[in-house]
This record gives sequence, structure tokens and C-alpha cells, in this order.
Amino acid sequence: MFRKFYPKEYYTSTYKIDFQEYYDRGFRGILFDIDNTLVPHDAPADSSAIALMKQLKDIGFKICLVSNNKEPRVAKFNEKLQVEYIFKAGKPLKKGYLRAMETLGTNIDNTMFVGDQLFTDLWGANATGIYSILVMPINKKEEIQIVLKRIPEKLILFFYKRKHKLVR
Repeated sequence: MFRKFYPKEYYTSTYKIDFQEYYDRGFRGILFDIDNTLVPHDAPADSSAIALMKQLKDIGFKICLVSNNKEPRVAKFNEKLQVEYIFKAGKPLKKGYLRAMETLGTNIDNTMFVGDQLFTDLWGANATGIYSILVMPINKKEEIQIVLKRIPEKLILFFYKRKHKLVR
């Protein structure tokens, strides 16, 4: 029942993921959520996010931010990153993920998604057929609608953790 929300892997932080390992496995595109995945909610791109995007580009990845936020937020966040982006993506619907892959020229077999929410990020990535990675939220301070979603997420993660381990 909960499997449609389960990530392929679960990390403590986006910044703990060994992306070179995924490139070596054949992944060429990475789709990222922004808020609480790369930076705290509503924060600008920081030195860690900027350094990560540079590292990923140097490895050879194509990158796209996939956000349900409006364009001003996503465009401003992307100014220092200079990657592709999709705003008002409609996650968990497939359309944003499909548009991102089309923009990058990648497909479901060589694209991965990194996000912090089960009911938007991971559900949509899984429904689209993309390799999904869940990360713990950077900051506990979130908007009320996200706080409310975290309650049933805890139940799903309880069952997930019984069979899977947190990678790092």
C-alpha cells in the first residue's frame, strides 16, 4: 500500500550523496526539489548548493530544478546555479518530471530525482518511473500544509525503515 511512496534510497542529506557513484551507474540527469532539499525553505542558493551544482556539472550531469513554487522564487534561486528549471511543476503529477527530462534530453532510465517530501517529490518521481532518492528535510521549520503532511509521512517511513536502511 505504501510502496508507491518508498524511495529507492534514503539519505540524511543531499550533500551526503556520492553522485559520482550514480554517474558511474549510468545516470546522466538529476532533478532536484529546492526547499528543504538543497536549502532551508525560502532560502536563497547558498555556497553548498552552488558548489554541489558545479561539482555535478563537472562530473557530467545535466541538472533541472523541479519545483511547485512560482517562477520568481525558482528563477531567483537559480541565478547563481545556472541550471534548467521547471516552476509550478504540479508535483506529484508526472507532467513536471516529464518536461524536465525532455528539457535535459534524458529519460526514465538515466534520470534520478532528489527530494524531501513523500507525497509530492517521491510519489511523483515513482509514478513517472524515475529513480527516487529521499533526503531528510534540512530545516524543521516549514509551512503548515507541509507540517501536516509530515504526520502521515512518519507512518510510511516507519514501515519503510523496517525493511530498508538509511544510507548515510
